[in-house]
Amino acid sequence: MIKIEVNMELCQHYGQCVFEAPNLFSLNDDDKLEYHAEADDSERDNVEAAVDICPMQAIRIVE
Repeated sequence: MIKIEVNMELCQHYGQCVFEAPNLFSLNDDDKLEYHAEADDSERDNVEAAVDICPMQAIRIVE
């Protein structure tokens, strides 16, 4: 399992992570980010892409 953290103080809800890992990240009805704190190992590439593309660098994988 992969553990994911999003620093919600840094997050500006741009939603770039949603495009990279739509099974794990989404924007709710208020356009605020929601995410799963754990993901299957098969999602690692998508999570790493979301980490890389976040303009605020608010997402990280907890090892």
